[in-house]
Amino acid sequence: MHLRFVEIFCDVAQRRSFSKGAQAQQVSQSSASQAVNHLEKRLGTRLIDRSKRPLELTQAGQVYFDGCRELLERFRTVEDRVQAIADRVAGTVRVAAIYSVGLMQMEQFVQRFEQLYPDARLRLEYLHPDRVYQQLLDDEADLGLVSYPRHSGDILSIDWQEQPLVLVVPPAHPLAGRDTVSISQVDGEDYIGFTQELTIRREIDRQLKRARVTVHVVHEFDNIETIKRAIEIGSGVALLPKPTVWQEIANGTLAAVDIDDVDLVRPLGIVHKRHKQLTTVVQKFIELLLGDSEGLAAVPPQSAATNHKTNGHSAGQAAAVGVARRRKANRKRV
Repeated sequence: MHLRFVEIFCDVAQRRSFSKGAQAQQVSQSSASQAVNHLEKRLGTRLIDRSKRPLELTQAGQVYFDGCRELLERFRTVEDRVQAIADRVAGTVRVAAIYSVGLMQMEQFVQRFEQLYPDARLRLEYLHPDRVYQQLLDDEADLGLVSYPRHSGDILSIDWQEQPLVLVVPPAHPLAGRDTVSISQVDGEDYIGFTQELTIRREIDRQLKRARVTVHVVHEFDNIETIKRAIEIGSGVALLPKPTVWQEIANGTLAAVDIDDVDLVRPLGIVHKRHKQLTTVVQKFIELLLGDSEGLAAVPPQSAATNHKTNGHSAGQAAAVGVARRRKANRKRV
């Protein structure tokens, strides 16, 4: 029970909120508060300054938090070793994903994973890209799912999918009935763009400039869902990853047209902290993401036929995830 209280305390401390910590641990807010109170009573000191918003750790709380994180990491490693001897896959996979990966795309992966490994638990949180990387570095997440994955000194990346970008328009738009269009036909359109700090915006701008296409940017948003809503009310058009608009296409609220003369894609990757020992249950989830997509309707058809490669992984890690990737020499990555 004491270890469970420590887990709850760490999530409350990481998120600087009792409610968010409780949600992460799937307990009530009062249970989270009681767990922290129990630890404070046992230690005889305050761990969290409740007068601050967001919550802040006291000096003692910071020392306790740092030690508890190390303790929990060692405990998970020991558990993983024992379970490996028993040939049992159990434990928690903490995944931080960008919003546009979306519940729709992940739902069947989650269902399949739980069917294959009933003793395993998947904790999925949707965040801004920068927060995904920060959670990995802070050991708040085991894996990240991001677009345009960064491969750096502290982060390792695995190529996962390449999602084609399509021209998304309102159903009444003159181009809505077309199967394909040339990128030049986007010229002069009222355009709904991503905000300029996002990599996808910079890459799209680069490709439009290369094609000598000029669009009239009427709105900028930092997420795909808001862009889709703006297109639905007729504010403009956008270039978006095709899997992110499947539901709207099926519902008839949006139309998507392939670009026939420029092969635009958004790469998705799986990222994790360098030198972090991946537990068996985490490796199994990576294998599922990269493996046979049969029955996983949420996975884009293009990615099901695409192999994968590791970036900077050791031979042991590469063997664990079974990664190999086929390159398309003429593909432009957006």
